[in-house]
Amino acid sequence: MVYYFTSNVVDPPAFVYVGKDKFENEELIKYGWEEDVWFHVDKLSSAHIYLRLREGDTWEDIPKDLLTDLAQLTKANSIEGNKKDNITIIYTPWSNLKKDGSMAAGQVSFKDQRRVKKILVTQRENPIVNRLNKTRVEKQPDLMQEKEEHLRQLRKRDQAAQQQRKKEEARIAKERQEKKWQKDHAYDELFSEENMEGSSNQNRSENWEEDFM
Repeated sequence: MVYYFTSNVVDPPAFVYVGKDKFENEELIKYGWEEDVWFHVDKLSSAHIYLRLREGDTWEDIPKDLLTDLAQLTKANSIEGNKKDNITIIYTPWSNLKKDGSMAAGQVSFKDQRRVKKILVTQRENPIVNRLNKTRVEKQPDLMQEKEEHLRQLRKRDQAAQQQRKKEEARIAKERQEKKWQKDHAYDELFSEENMEGSSNQNRSENWEEDFM
């Protein structure tokens, strides 16, 4: 089971999802998207919270208000962390999560520790948590199928973009070829046989010199 939340502090609203338990978290780790950012309470047990970035956004530039929402939601979904003040929330891109067979269900590490950021949460802010909880929707998605469909759409878009680039490159190449031909043949008409005859003295009338008198 996956819980879905909506944060309206940004426009358009942000898409957030949470695994119900550690076994669901395993599925979320396995079938996350490149656009996902993972949130967790540092050094304490908590739910895995994911923010799905919009196209063009980066995990380093998440708006401050949205980070606050994610941090409060993460704290609220930690049994121990929810009771404490001054806890730290960590977050990193989904692609930076590292999972191997020696780890327990729901446990992860990081490929690059330098790509992990921290947020200090001094205390729970009920208005934020209550607002987010009002948007919660519970679903049983096929995460593998969703990811496969997402990757298929990305490949389709990339193929279309590649075809468009090839068309544009062909158009530019054709224009260059036409310009080169025009440049190479710019004097062809000037030196054509008809023009050469017109400027030659051989075919003039006997009295052609009188034209200058």
